[in-house]
Amino acid sequence: MALALVNEEAAAYWAGRPGVTIRRWAHEGRIQRYGSGRGNVRYNVHELPKAVRDEWTRELLTPGETPALPAGARAA
Repeated sequence: MALALVNEEAAAYWAGRPGVTIRRWAHEGRIQRYGSGRGNVRYNVHELPKAVRDEWTRELLTPGETPALPAGARAA
């Protein structure tokens, strides 16, 4: 599967979670971070859980599930 890299704002919208949660997931190893430095970090949308949104209003109904921790890792 090809990479589909998005910035933090787009990743947060896709997952229905705040940006700080996306950063924490990357720190914990739940998802991969690509690039480094302010404004240069991207996330692969294929690794992110998709939020459920209302078809017409785009209102968030259910945020995406939390990705699993890698084996042997501990949550922050």
